[in-house]
Amino acid sequence: MARFTTAALAAAMTLAVIQVPIARADVGGRIVRTDKGAVAGTVTSTDRTFGNIPFAAAPVGANRWRDPQPVTPWQGVRDATRPAPVCAQTPQLGDPASDVEDCLYLNVTTPATAPAKPRPVMVWIHGGGFINGSASGYDARWLATRNDAVVVTVNYRLGVFGFFGYPGLPGSGAFGLADQQAALRWVQRNIRAFGGDARDVTVLGESAGGLSVCAHLASPGAAGLFGKAVIQSGPCGLSVPTDQPGGLMTFWKPREDVEKQGSDLRLGCSDITCLRALPTSALLAVHGAFAQPAFHTRVLPINPHVAQNTGRTHRVPTLVGSTRDEMTLYAGLIYPEPIPEPGYPAKAAAVFGEDLGAQVVARYPVNGNGDARDELAAALTDRSWSCPTHETRQRLGRRMPVAGYEFAQPDMPMIFPGMPPFPGGYRAYHASELPLLFEFEGLPLTAAQRELSGYLLTAWGRFARTGDPGWRAPVQSLRAGAIGPADFVKDHQCDFWGQQH
Repeated sequence: MARFTTAALAAAMTLAVIQVPIARADVGGRIVRTDKGAVAGTVTSTDRTFGNIPFAAAPVGANRWRDPQPVTPWQGVRDATRPAPVCAQTPQLGDPASDVEDCLYLNVTTPATAPAKPRPVMVWIHGGGFINGSASGYDARWLATRNDAVVVTVNYRLGVFGFFGYPGLPGSGAFGLADQQAALRWVQRNIRAFGGDARDVTVLGESAGGLSVCAHLASPGAAGLFGKAVIQSGPCGLSVPTDQPGGLMTFWKPREDVEKQGSDLRLGCSDITCLRALPTSALLAVHGAFAQPAFHTRVLPINPHVAQNTGRTHRVPTLVGSTRDEMTLYAGLIYPEPIPEPGYPAKAAAVFGEDLGAQVVARYPVNGNGDARDELAAALTDRSWSCPTHETRQRLGRRMPVAGYEFAQPDMPMIFPGMPPFPGGYRAYHASELPLLFEFEGLPLTAAQRELSGYLLTAWGRFARTGDPGWRAPVQSLRAGAIGPADFVKDHQCDFWGQQH
């Protein structure tokens, strides 16, 4: 998927320091000195890449479920030609399984030429539902070279390793967010050595990465670590359906609830010392149960949705957007088999509750293709993603500059393997904009998609430099050959969904 291959990822599981004479190796900017030691990256005619740079000590042993600790300085020159490893996780949506807890590393990509002045910095936080994904899944050369910028992609602890809690455990439920802030502090200390401007940092994220940006907007500890923010398909009030009719789950959880959840684990342990000694494999068995960052914590004192709605956020220019058909991806996973149109009312009642389900069927009528999954996906897109995205724009926009977009390209190639057929196709599904911002190896793009990619790259880069993506519409529709204002509230029936809260 990314420039770094699977074989390289496997090689990156071990650390390496290479003994290279600095005077001879420092040609074309291949070696950069960080505050903990020198690193040697890869230089081509267009770009420089540095991978596997530690920004915190290994979170293993006594450091498991501890806020990130300082890196021990190293001698010589560290090999940075390999990518950051994949943090421990179970396989999801094509992302590989990993049992690597020593994963707090980042990657840096810059243009090949020396900058005339320090470059703007873009720090990317990956998505994956807080349980999967990695920094090295994103080849950032397009963003860096098209925008004369420095791009940093960061790892953070996931699932049970990043968002576990236990009574009396400092940092419970928010270790992954603390990792992200440690990476942002590393940027402040070191990015000038890579040609970046520490005073001009934009933090960007998609899905769980976008939710993470919401968290940092609400976190006192993030003050001064970034001056602009991009939230992609991760509105602060995102809520997804549960197994109960009409039930909704948000992605934020009180620390007290996470601690109770941790104390209720039945893994043969009765205290945190025993849990810290368990093998990684034992914890991966409960990995997905810890997918909600905790508030009432040092890193995150307040629920980011509440912070958004009450103005208790950092006030920085923010770009907030979503894809037009977010839920087709998840509907395809949850409902791999067709839902016959006569069964639509019953399925809507099961998802939304009986009363609201009947209203949904009336507002999202069947189109006669024999399969109601696309109608169900449209309703879920509007309720769970689009209208919360509108709310985030409206609430944040009361106190700071906010720009909006909707990614609407209907023919994007599927980046997640093994998806079943879906009525009408997946269209602009969740994460479908990513192949236009990052180079996904082996994924072909049409001429129209490449043209749209150029538009997105330019807009994201302009926002990173100026806080303005270059359009005046409250929400810009991003679709090849049809870029222009979107009637977002009408298209997604947000007046209707606003009445349901």
